[in-house]
Amino acid sequence: MTSIKTVGFIGIGNMGEPMAANIKRGGFEVIAFDLDPVRAKAFAEAHGARAITELAELGKACDAIVTMLPTGKEVREALFTMQGGALAANMKPGAIVIDMSSADPVGTRTLGKDLAARNLKLVDAPVSGGVTRARDGSLAIMIGGDAASVAAVRPVLACMGGKLFEVGTLGCGHAMKCLNNFLAATSFAAAAEAVTVGRKFGLDPEVIADVVNVSTGRSFASEMLIKQHLLSGTFGTGFALGLLAKDVKIAADLAEQIGIDAPVGRLTRDLWADARDALGGDQDHTRAALHWEKRALPSAAE
Repeated sequence: MTSIKTVGFIGIGNMGEPMAANIKRGGFEVIAFDLDPVRAKAFAEAHGARAITELAELGKACDAIVTMLPTGKEVREALFTMQGGALAANMKPGAIVIDMSSADPVGTRTLGKDLAARNLKLVDAPVSGGVTRARDGSLAIMIGGDAASVAAVRPVLACMGGKLFEVGTLGCGHAMKCLNNFLAATSFAAAAEAVTVGRKFGLDPEVIADVVNVSTGRSFASEMLIKQHLLSGTFGTGFALGLLAKDVKIAADLAEQIGIDAPVGRLTRDLWADARDALGGDQDHTRAALHWEKRALPSAAE
């Protein structure tokens, strides 16, 4: 397998920009591509990288391609549909796609088979940690793929992640990511509901958070989100409501696809989908608590 020297990065967004910058700082040549060519050009100028608008050129130039896109649908389109499918058609034999998006694990395995038919490899390596940890290169990265491909991409991933977890075969990275986000979404929904019930009964929400955070009900949501974003009215985690709703749906759908009855997954999926539809997917995900409170207490002010 070819040693990776040049990395193409598709998706120069809030997460993608610092991740690509860390790959460049790690000593790799980086070539940026984004649907907004101005954004890709600005990244290249800021970080001493290159920007490109033609996917055929990107495919020819790179040993590996990182995709950091909203869903697996956009990843497949970038590879096989955009610009006439020029990217996959022009990648070097043995080149590796590193999909760091949140995607359907079953779809990831199908994508892997389609790439293998062209002598291309796929590794799924979604991340957790948000923009702050993307900037300082301390993301948790969940890696799925065959051993040789994973070994080849580890130096690239190490530029972006402080903890690299090899979680299994292709698709297992995306499965781990959606299950983690399902747990995060469930705990936030439960914590927000506890605040609503407690406030209605007469408890001080600040006190609720203080007690829970030294008791058995504590969680990331109670420790990092309730006071800091919900009670303060900041709503500034940087993680969009639509993205979390998508991840929870992937987890619930995965259970159905493999024949598992997952009632908590279905309930959590529906809660977040309802909030997304009411508030809009671009809102910070912590604003979902306002919608749930309004639904529970129709007279509550937003």
